[in-house]
Amino acid sequence: MLLVDRVVDFAGASAATECAPRSGAWYADARGNMPAWIGIELMAETIAIHVGLQKRGEGLPPKHGALLGTRSYRSAVVSFRVGEMLRICATMRFRDASGLGAYDCNIVCGGEEIATATVKVYEPGDFQSFLKGGST
Repeated sequence: MLLVDRVVDFAGASAATECAPRSGAWYADARGNMPAWIGIELMAETIAIHVGLQKRGEGLPPKHGALLGTRSYRSAVVSFRVGEMLRICATMRFRDASGLGAYDCNIVCGGEEIATATVKVYEPGDFQSFLKGGST
């Protein structure tokens, strides 16, 4: 998927993106809003952008990664309102040599934090083998 609209910040261990929910999008509810559970995807995309930009800075090609899960995804809202700008921030908590990592993420709208989670990700050495359940 590609739901984020743009990268607005990238520095060291963090990245920030923006997204404005659209009323005609596939996810839109009856009022045209984005269900809050899609915030996990917005966070995952922001993490992928962070990792990709780090790789680029190291002169390496991007690789496929996997979202393993979240810890305590919490949203103060049921949906993200159409047209309101969301700022999604992801800060790397850790990443080890095996490719396992965790990011602290949040979504802010109008200066107010409306969703948070710790997102766990994995970047295997051999993504196709990982998908088949083999060694990485």
